[in-house]
Amino acid sequence: MHVLPFLAVAAVVVVTPGADMALVTKNALLHGRRSALATAFGINLGILFWTVAASLGLAALVAASQAAFTIVKLAGAAYLLYLGVQSLRASRKRDAGRTDGTGRVTPDGGIAFRQGLVSNLLNPKIAVFFTSLLPQFVGAHAAASSLLLLGALFNAMGVAWLIAYALVAARGRDVLGRPRVRRALDRLTGVVLIGLGARLALEHRS
Repeated sequence: MHVLPFLAVAAVVVVTPGADMALVTKNALLHGRRSALATAFGINLGILFWTVAASLGLAALVAASQAAFTIVKLAGAAYLLYLGVQSLRASRKRDAGRTDGTGRVTPDGGIAFRQGLVSNLLNPKIAVFFTSLLPQFVGAHAAASSLLLLGALFNAMGVAWLIAYALVAARGRDVLGRPRVRRALDRLTGVVLIGLGARLALEHRS
């Protein structure tokens, strides 16, 4: 098992922007530190699920099956599109004078956690990632325990990175908290999430 090379590759993957970071950024800037941290923990629980699934061979089934891959992919794309539309709707509510006092604009920790978890679970590229990357560092006939160990290391790096990123991004909320700026952020994050959803829908297995 080649741990150090794996850690180097994993570090690059962890810090590469994608749907997870976009979701953390949205909840950090618009709803504060609590929502950002909850989103980060939800995302990493999803990664933990894919780690266990990879060690049991379930992720390989998703990666190998065109039908399963497409179902999970389209469900994930639909969820990102839904979150994007919700952000655009939130910006319209702010235009109409509805603030964070309404429960529909600011999610509590549980909602933010579920957003992160569902977004990650419905991303079949994670399954492809784990089934294609991990075996390169443990060998073709590695034990499940070796896959779990590397997956756990990857998840620990992801937790540390997303928590640190969430705390830093949440600091920007005070600076970017003016109503006009928040409306613009709602619209921007909505467009980004819709774009990520559309890109996921058009993804092909690599």
